[in-house]
Amino acid sequence: MTNDHRVRTGGRTRGGVGESAPRPDGTLKVTGEFAYASDLWHEDMLWGHTLRSPHAHARIRALDTTEALATPGVHAVMTYADLPAATHYGLEIEDTPVLADGVVRCHGEPVALVAADHPETARRAAARIRVAYEELPLVTDEATATAPGAPVLHPGRTDAHAAHVPHPNVVHRQPVVRGDVTAARARADVVVTGDYEVGMQDQAFLGPESGLAVPAADGGVDLYVATQWLHADLRQIAPVLGLPEDKVRMTLSGVGGAFGGREDLSMQAHACLLALRTGRPVKMVYNRFESFFGHVHRHPARLHYEHGATRDGDLLFVTARIVLDGGAYASSSPAVVGNAASLAVGPYEVDNVDVEALALYTNNPPCGAMRGFGAVQACFAYEAQMDKLADALGTDPVELRRRNAMSQGSVMPTGQVVDAPAPVAELLRRVKALPMPPERQWETAGGACDLRALPGGLSNTTHGEDVVRGVGYAVGIKNVGFSEGFDDYSTAQVRLTAAGGEPVVTVHTAMAEVGQGGITVHTQIARTELGVERVVLHPADTRVGSAGSTSASRQTYVTGGAVKAACEAVREKTLARGRARFGAAHPAWATAGLRLEDGKVVTDGGEVLALLADLLEDDEPVEAEVEWRHRPTEPFDLRTGQGFGHVQYSFAAHRAVVEVDTALGLVKVVELACAQDVGKALNPLAVTGQIQGGTAQGLGLAVMEEIVVDPATARVRNPSFTDYLIPTVLDTPAIPVDVLELADEHAPYGLRGAGEAPTLSSTPAVVAAIRRATGLALHRVPVRPEHLTGT
Repeated sequence: MTNDHRVRTGGRTRGGVGESAPRPDGTLKVTGEFAYASDLWHEDMLWGHTLRSPHAHARIRALDTTEALATPGVHAVMTYADLPAATHYGLEIEDTPVLADGVVRCHGEPVALVAADHPETARRAAARIRVAYEELPLVTDEATATAPGAPVLHPGRTDAHAAHVPHPNVVHRQPVVRGDVTAARARADVVVTGDYEVGMQDQAFLGPESGLAVPAADGGVDLYVATQWLHADLRQIAPVLGLPEDKVRMTLSGVGGAFGGREDLSMQAHACLLALRTGRPVKMVYNRFESFFGHVHRHPARLHYEHGATRDGDLLFVTARIVLDGGAYASSSPAVVGNAASLAVGPYEVDNVDVEALALYTNNPPCGAMRGFGAVQACFAYEAQMDKLADALGTDPVELRRRNAMSQGSVMPTGQVVDAPAPVAELLRRVKALPMPPERQWETAGGACDLRALPGGLSNTTHGEDVVRGVGYAVGIKNVGFSEGFDDYSTAQVRLTAAGGEPVVTVHTAMAEVGQGGITVHTQIARTELGVERVVLHPADTRVGSAGSTSASRQTYVTGGAVKAACEAVREKTLARGRARFGAAHPAWATAGLRLEDGKVVTDGGEVLALLADLLEDDEPVEAEVEWRHRPTEPFDLRTGQGFGHVQYSFAAHRAVVEVDTALGLVKVVELACAQDVGKALNPLAVTGQIQGGTAQGLGLAVMEEIVVDPATARVRNPSFTDYLIPTVLDTPAIPVDVLELADEHAPYGLRGAGEAPTLSSTPAVVAAIRRATGLALHRVPVRPEHLTGT
């Protein structure tokens, strides 16, 4: 396929758009010199610690801090009664207490804070806080959440969703209805149904929640923190502190991964409260155990699907009911519901759809944003259904998908027309055409066995007996950017000046660099648009307008779009300066098509008119600030789900090759190939890394990653990397990547958000391959050995 949308860029300076430019932070991170938030230090700082509830649902009958306050080295202890202003916060619904408001609603909920001169002193003091709990009945699933007389976890709700839900323990509900399912069912030759379950996955970032709050002379506070969205934090923190936003100054510190787990507040407000109470800088760093309680997780889900098709394999209808467990607090559950509902059918053309998606309040751990954001859960179910339908029809599962694949011009179940390339069939063709890995790779010369290539690996559980191979396919669709009418924008300041005869560009945004490579892309855009190789990145902070969250695969699109627009404004101002100074002497200044390239002003024909340094050396810098938005979206109708809800869609397809020891239930993923359309690869190597990283997270959900919550107590049973397993280098297979670039004419450079889509289809591809190897109708992830052996 060819790219029909040619994108004109402003120059050819080395390290620009389309090149695999090196990361500015790459060497520091590899050598261990990079400063992460947990490395922050202030010479007279105190250490903060959080006391957390051991119960999932309980009333606080008494709370005594006397012994903790008397501990030598303790400077402050704070509870709900000590909060100076707003007592609750939240991303969408302000239902989360800063400290327990008399009731704890989940295991690990913050109850009290301690500031001391040593972290161990703070921990010991917190352990001396006496709390008397009265345990309350638990809400753990849909049955207990909506049963008559069920405990209402958030009585008196006044949020925007409260009037549209069937029960107060339902956070949000979104139906999507199109066509006539009843009539379509009557015409269907084959109908398949399935019930599916997705476990609770953790973001498992390596850098724990951490930050440093420093009280200021003006009564405000400076907070240095690892986060995903500085301005959303600011909006929630300032009311809690009782301060205007201009007195809460936030600066991004080094972030060790995020994947959605840093969208909500963790220690931010707590550190600021302690700093203002003590008048001393306060540092808070979670240990790994506490980190599992300090951030939201991926929503576990139960999904019921029904697909109907003709004998030839044309999809006639799809029905789905998706129940997401949101846990104790709303976080971003409403938006996750919107994604799950609107993407529930997958990247297929279906005229008749009846979908219901909802999220519940329960006493389980709070859930919110994680890579894939509602689409992951749906993709596992609808791709399992497509395999089941192919089996029922006796047809090839890839060909069934290609037969029903959407394309540009297709209509989503929400009524939205897909007005950019949607190469679903081509991605499937490409991933299927990739060379297969050789069989029996564990066999070596002379009949020896390479245990590393076998299920179970170096544990020496098998030498190839009972090992069978399976191959599975899956494809997914993910929205890009914030949706449903959200005012999604970003702000960029760009400054062009000269230093020592060399032009220099400074770029200032509030984008959170969490490892995705946004800062690399910003330097590439500045080089491309302004023709200057030397680009300086100002630290991200709240002294510039919001960049939105580093989530939803949106930062390259939206903040990249803002940087591009600001650079274009600076370029025009610079050319105007040149025309004013030199235009009378050289008529070429009046021609169109002038550009900045390699530190020079050049004509379209390559004639050099001036050096940028000569335009900048004796004058004021050229600068511009731009607030940039993509085209608007609109909310989904709350009855029908119709509406132009998403600004862009991304697509990825996977082929998984697995080998399974059917006697022991052990799985080895041999290869997990991916084909993905990225619109335009601004940094090809970084794009490949994003696709491989997302694929690895999908692999984790398929076969090992799950936060295990005790159904009897709603307590987390495995809050550590000893018991919460993530893929290591030995578990991660070869991940061949085939990148397609079909530009979206609505997006800067034609790019398409790339980070999330591979997380969707990798999970169902792996499970499909395990089904092919074993013949088992697996309906739940992660797949565990007992699911394969029946023991």
